[in-house]
Amino acid sequence: MRRQTHFQKDAEMVAGNGETGAPIIRVSGLRTQFGSTVIHDGLDLEVRAGEVLGIVGGSGTGKSVLLRTIIGLNRPAAGTIEVFGQNLAVLPPAERRLYERRWGVLFQDGALFSSLTVAQNIQVPLREHLKLPQQLMNEIAALKIALVGLPPDAGAKYPSELSGGMRKRAGLARSLALDPDIVFLDEPTAGLDPIGAAAFDELIKRLQQSLGLTVFMVTHDLDSLHAICDRIAVLAEKRVLVIGSMAEMLGQTHPWIREYFHGPRARAAQVSEPAATESPEAP
Repeated sequence: MRRQTHFQKDAEMVAGNGETGAPIIRVSGLRTQFGSTVIHDGLDLEVRAGEVLGIVGGSGTGKSVLLRTIIGLNRPAAGTIEVFGQNLAVLPPAERRLYERRWGVLFQDGALFSSLTVAQNIQVPLREHLKLPQQLMNEIAALKIALVGLPPDAGAKYPSELSGGMRKRAGLARSLALDPDIVFLDEPTAGLDPIGAAAFDELIKRLQQSLGLTVFMVTHDLDSLHAICDRIAVLAEKRVLVIGSMAEMLGQTHPWIREYFHGPRARAAQVSEPAATESPEAP
């Protein structure tokens, strides 16, 4: 059984009752911009502990920008971002790093270091945040490799020797290196064929359930939204236009939302069958 998550402990102090589903991420009045270009303006969003939240929106609506801003790679022009009940922007750097250890990130296409093997990539956050003997780091890397469905010999390979699906799994293994409470996924199934994408969706859901993760997933994949997301947040007009279940999305009348969730691809996703098996070497 997985240890009680850091956030569950925090929730007991912050919320006073320790109930599951309390916001683990709270974004209020967020404004992000690059020069004179405003990406988000007055954006509000709450992510519940233990859910899989899908972030969707048209091209240029700032889905990946929102992810990067929450994890601190972009500085907001205004607004507040609280993670684990803390406004991380006002914390001293050393204290902030303690909280940053509690999330993992899978960037697009894995974003692995090309000069490092898969095992060495997984060990990067271990070296950055912890002081562990090499043998223990090797064992942790092997465990994470198995956890994401990669064969044992993948640890000694370089990213260039892996298929696209295997690189994504390796990136996911690295995001899990520190046993995080939250995993941020940026277009995790982009570039995968339908079978590989379905297998990756199944992997994410299985890990989320078995490890008690909160998953913040930027995606345009309608199959993923149907298969694994508990709620969906739609970015439009520089803010979160609506958030809710798939059933609630299907009932929306906003033109873009209706076209997105009722178009030909959406209809195909609604009737598609989930993958029956998971391929460890999905292309």
